[in-house]
Amino acid sequence: MTPAHPDPADPPITAAGPRNGGIGTEPAASPPSTATGTGTGTGTEPQVVALDVGGTHVKTAVLAADGTVLHSDSTDTGADRGPAAVLETVLDLARALVRDHGPAAVGIAVPGVVDEATGHCRFAANLGWRDVPVRAQAEAALGLPVAVGHDVRAGGIAEARLGAGRGARSLLFVPVGTGIAGALVLDGRALTGANGGAGEVGHLAVRPDGPSCPCGGSGCVETIASASAVARRYRLLAGLPPDQRVPAEQVLQRAQSGDALAAQVWDEAVAALADGLAATVTLFDPERIVIGGGLSRAGAALLDPLRKALAARLAFQTLPELTLARLGHRAGSLGAGLLALDLLADHGLLPTARGALLADQPGLTARATLPSGAAR
Repeated sequence: MTPAHPDPADPPITAAGPRNGGIGTEPAASPPSTATGTGTGTGTEPQVVALDVGGTHVKTAVLAADGTVLHSDSTDTGADRGPAAVLETVLDLARALVRDHGPAAVGIAVPGVVDEATGHCRFAANLGWRDVPVRAQAEAALGLPVAVGHDVRAGGIAEARLGAGRGARSLLFVPVGTGIAGALVLDGRALTGANGGAGEVGHLAVRPDGPSCPCGGSGCVETIASASAVARRYRLLAGLPPDQRVPAEQVLQRAQSGDALAAQVWDEAVAALADGLAATVTLFDPERIVIGGGLSRAGAALLDPLRKALAARLAFQTLPELTLARLGHRAGSLGAGLLALDLLADHGLLPTARGALLADQPGLTARATLPSGAAR
């Protein structure tokens, strides 16, 4: 197994302005609550283990039934070792956490195309996975009920219940980083769509004659408004050589210092993102939009013009509240833990209701079934 890294909690992200660090990378986490003890699962209420599988790191956590974070860590994914080795790393981490913490269930969030009803990862390019039965493999290895979810939807669930979305019944979570994704959350449950493709804000075509997108389309939001697109567009307009990359953070700094080309690129990015959000608001009427991902580090420099641009694009629609995410890179693992708690609650295995922590309306997301003999 590849080495683990300590994962201390950072101060929360606020809407007051940018935080330290590059805006092309994911913001640091601010878990809603933490405890210094590791926990052994010997209390009267169950704990759950959570894993958020990414192309670079697997983030892990142990949550109490009230959402308290009892343990968190990060381990190298080791994707260069091949897809089978990645799966074995995930299962090894889960086995160790189950052994040390005695959870009642496990939640796993994975990227790519995820069938949450069957627990299959249909395709994840950065893991090399194709049609991997994650839930079946994990349940066989662990002997526990396992919930499997999409990483961005899991992050949206966490922001809705524990982070910047608390108090809102409907939420659009939009991580803006190397790419742009989205999750629609209603009453604490993520909407998956008929085929698991709901919420793909980054692939709304807002400039039909715009840049080609890896998805096969043209002019998608993420080809203009993502951190990588901002860096690429500025390099092209400035006539810089391919090896001279100016990251999105520096493009913003140059725009704020009077660089006209940088200001043009930043304005184009904000406009494209506003177009995508306007279409989503028209279709789904969310109460709140939460912007996460690396680009959210720009703080007010992103949020203020984005709010103004979005308002200008709406006619009869109500302008949603626009705010920054609070959970940073821990949103996925926290969301995976919430999926595991939902699995227990849906089967009557949590002794008490947890109010806003658990989803209000079961059934909006397909649930996993408990393996025989899994009740604890």
